[in-house]
Amino acid sequence: MLWAVAAEEELLGALAALYGEVDALHAGFSCPASTECCRFGLTGREPYVTSLELRAIERALARSGGGLPSARKRALPLHGAAPADERTCPLLDRAGRCSVYAVRPFGCRTYYCARAERGADPRRALRPLLAQLRELAARHRPGGDSARALTSSLPGKPGARG
Repeated sequence: MLWAVAAEEELLGALAALYGEVDALHAGFSCPASTECCRFGLTGREPYVTSLELRAIERALARSGGGLPSARKRALPLHGAAPADERTCPLLDRAGRCSVYAVRPFGCRTYYCARAERGADPRRALRPLLAQLRELAARHRPGGDSARALTSSLPGKPGARG
């Protein structure tokens, strides 16, 4: 059992290092902090997570007191957008901000918002990092590299898988 915990710690450390590389590739980008990427209904996109990313999220939620943020509010106001199908990320807190920002998934880190000011396009450089993420997740759990939609993977959500 101790070996499994140590192995998971090692994998989570490797995930944090990988996220650091992803963030460094996006250093030339500026985020308008609109939470557009957290509006799955408006963007038509939702991040998919591996088992290892989900574990990092679960640990962050546990450190902040347990489950998903309760009494979640809408995302921050988005100029000119109708809140018809907000379908916001369940990880948003009451203030409309990401409750697990430090461990947000690869898909959240690599969302290309139309309003972001851009530096060099890092997408080609992200491919080997995505392959590395899949390899880490496959080592984490059998089938862990088979990414699943964030909303159906979170603990306490219908259809969640652990």
